[in-house]
Amino acid sequence: MIKLHTPIKHLFRFTGILFFAWFIVSCEDFFDPQQDLSITEDKLYDDWYEYRAVAMGMYGLQQQLVEQLLILGELRADLLTITPNADADMVEIYNFNVSKENKYASPTNFFKLIAACNNFLRILETNHPEVLDPEVPVTNYDRLYGEALCMRAWAYFNAVRIYGKVPYIHESLVTIEEIEEYINSPGEYIDDVYINFSKDGYYNDTIYNQPVTLEKKYFDLPLMIDVFTNQLEKEMKAVGVNHYINNNDDTWEVTIWNNWAASALLGQMYLTQGNLAKASAYFGNVIFNSTENRRYQLDNSFSYGSWGTIFTGIDNREHIYTIWFNKANFQQNRLQEFFEPFAPAKYMLKPTHRAINIWETVWRYQVLDENLSNPGLTEMSFAGVPSDFYRGFGSSYLYIKNGGILPSSDYENMLTLRAEGDDRNSRIIMEGADTIVIKYSIGQNQYDHDANYIIYRAASIHLYMAEIYTYYAWEQNGIIRTNTTVALGLVNDGSNYDISANREQRGVRGRVGLGNDADAVKINNIIYKHDPYTNEITGYTDYSGNFPAKQKYLEEQILDERARELAYEGERFYDLMRVAKRRNDPSFLANIVSSKYPAGKREQIYNYLLDENNWYIKYFE
Repeated sequence: MIKLHTPIKHLFRFTGILFFAWFIVSCEDFFDPQQDLSITEDKLYDDWYEYRAVAMGMYGLQQQLVEQLLILGELRADLLTITPNADADMVEIYNFNVSKENKYASPTNFFKLIAACNNFLRILETNHPEVLDPEVPVTNYDRLYGEALCMRAWAYFNAVRIYGKVPYIHESLVTIEEIEEYINSPGEYIDDVYINFSKDGYYNDTIYNQPVTLEKKYFDLPLMIDVFTNQLEKEMKAVGVNHYINNNDDTWEVTIWNNWAASALLGQMYLTQGNLAKASAYFGNVIFNSTENRRYQLDNSFSYGSWGTIFTGIDNREHIYTIWFNKANFQQNRLQEFFEPFAPAKYMLKPTHRAINIWETVWRYQVLDENLSNPGLTEMSFAGVPSDFYRGFGSSYLYIKNGGILPSSDYENMLTLRAEGDDRNSRIIMEGADTIVIKYSIGQNQYDHDANYIIYRAASIHLYMAEIYTYYAWEQNGIIRTNTTVALGLVNDGSNYDISANREQRGVRGRVGLGNDADAVKINNIIYKHDPYTNEITGYTDYSGNFPAKQKYLEEQILDERARELAYEGERFYDLMRVAKRRNDPSFLANIVSSKYPAGKREQIYNYLLDENNWYIKYFE
């Protein structure tokens, strides 16, 4: 991250969060009708930077959600598991037996963020009613309003994905105490300290202490998506204040909600809903844009050995929206503590065997001697080189042995011996070794604990688009057409782009050397099966005349690619949910997730997850 340049910037990043902590604690008094409301608001909101400071405090509340987002999105899926050091709450989540006291399952931080957004939106609507008028030219108040709308929609979206349903938090509820009282009330809730602000913003039109009855409502996923996509599309005039003009630091743009992030959120909600046309339109805003040199296409930036630098800083060629942390400003998280095996970290979570295999059973430079007339006679002329070197070992995971990191030379020797069929000697090298997640430790020392957390980045959107093109169909001159060719281009080598910006396109696999020739993902009529460790051909599947089966095969390849590219970034469980729902096949998720459990527990988890209701934490039952 570029260093802070000005006192104003320190206000945004640091003072703003402390200021908001005071604001949240004080908001019950702030809305007390016995207070002199107009004087209080004049004092609090008489300066633009005070508005901005309060908004930055809301980003501080988003920081508090990072740990549970990662754990709930990854530990319930197939790529992450517990170690003997895991705390009791992690063990509950791993076992799909979550109590209401579980700190990672608590909705409190979501409610805090929603309450803060409700509060801030009401203040903007009252003091700057022009934010509600689409005919009034856009100002920074509109941009702040858009940030708060996105933040609230994102909070609801994630909460519903976790809990299955969440209570609708009425906009008059602006403290966590009010929200908890409302949620715990047996029936209707009377908000007897409600303040009805006039929309024209004049204090003398404000009605104090008007009781209002709030009917308790719940959002499930379809209703939540309908409500908030409609709200963002109709009420959001602009998103994201431009700080670059003040501090000359363009990375600020992607550490706040911005136009790109708003499109990513809308696309993600529509994809979850199954509306592929709307999802592709919003994702297309991001990756097929006509501004800033085709921003967010995948070129040589972060290619090969540079891929890991995506996680060492913030770069708006890849980052779309990232939750920023900084040790110097006392903003830290526990991700290193969860994953690292060295003191003061606790090594509570680690990669699964399945996760390691997803990286290590990829092969590059392979050459097939193909016999199309008799596929059973096809052989490997050259097996190739195993492992997704640039995204796997050293970037997403490492091996540890004898209290230290396994040398890369030992790792490469193990792969070579295994590829040659020398299982005995490869096992000798790895005896006593274990694995760790390294993605949040790149560029960090053991006491930093301030790795950034990426919400949206370019490669994820490209893979979402590939998933859409796998199934998206339209009618042309009476013929139903699909576009799996574009899906393959997005995944493999970046072909089928509009490249008028004169940037060399790589694709998701291509930028780490896996997208060309036999290395590429394909959906040919004949798909060969390979031994994962030697790459020898063990059989084949004939998809001739079976396009739906080809689509499912491609979808699974894209899902595996998301695992390699995006492991431990919080989306894996929801990726599996989305695909299982599209297929109307709960066993798809149940089979993949249960595969990480030991034999005695695998069947139990599989049967439990066959019921879609068990994919959610039943906090509001």
